[in-house]
Amino acid sequence: MYNSRQRMAEDDETQEPELSDKQKKEIAKWFLLNSPAGEIQYVAKDIRSVLNDDNVYNAAASEAFPLYNKSHLMCLKMPGKSEDVLVTSFGEIDENEYLDPRTAQVVTVDHVKQVCTDVRPASDEELPSPYIEDYRCALDAEIMKYVNEAYPKGICSVCCVRGKDVEEPGPDFELVVVISAARHSPQNFCNGSWRSVWNIEFKDEVQIVDVRGIVQVGAHYFEEGNVQLDAKHECKDSMLFQSPDDSAISLTNIIRHHETEYLAALQASYSNLPDTTFKDLRRKLPVTRTLFPWHNTLQFSLTRDIAKELGIGK
Repeated sequence: MYNSRQRMAEDDETQEPELSDKQKKEIAKWFLLNSPAGEIQYVAKDIRSVLNDDNVYNAAASEAFPLYNKSHLMCLKMPGKSEDVLVTSFGEIDENEYLDPRTAQVVTVDHVKQVCTDVRPASDEELPSPYIEDYRCALDAEIMKYVNEAYPKGICSVCCVRGKDVEEPGPDFELVVVISAARHSPQNFCNGSWRSVWNIEFKDEVQIVDVRGIVQVGAHYFEEGNVQLDAKHECKDSMLFQSPDDSAISLTNIIRHHETEYLAALQASYSNLPDTTFKDLRRKLPVTRTLFPWHNTLQFSLTRDIAKELGIGK
């Protein structure tokens, strides 16, 4: 028979070691980065309560929030202005400053609070050359029309990520189209987002424009459960090098085609879920495809027979 001292020694051996502050920070950071769209502030509140250590929480939040905001293409309101700005790695000037190419403004972002705290005009060095701006501006105008038609709460931006100082035909350059649309309705236990990034390489020597797109769709439904969707789709296309206006129209048509096609594929897969995927996840319904009516069991003859045998209802 073990005595109490032996039991205590065994308990000490089997007890999990205390996590270090660094380990706690990395775990907290993982949860923050994997928060569903529009829910990082709720997750952060719970993590802060669980950690009960502001130093560890602040260290995790300071690393996670900037990455989260940029990967989720966070849309923020400019201070004192009606315009919105997208927080992306493509418009990042430094750790907390982001360029809005359309308005030629640079905003300062408080990542943890998810607000813009300041705004200033962009310098000439931070903006593309007039030659590049012709292509960027024309594409931005066409993409805005498309987004306003396709996404009720969508916002877009077009940035130059390579060759912004090119001043005449000859050298290559690259633009990036960013589209972000989110619908947050926590009071109805659901949130969702659409994020698409289109890298567009203008190759002057071969007179070809290569297009690479990544579309990410996220949805979270959490009323009496926890169902999440995290879908990703990649595609490629190309077209001939054209004038700024003609390129803008052609590129917008390419983006519209691929996004519409992917959305249709998603909708088709959802319509098949009840008869395919969900059948493997849960107990199948009866042939009648209706739930058992527990509130009205007297409609079944078996119920009436049992009641008669037991003398129930007499």
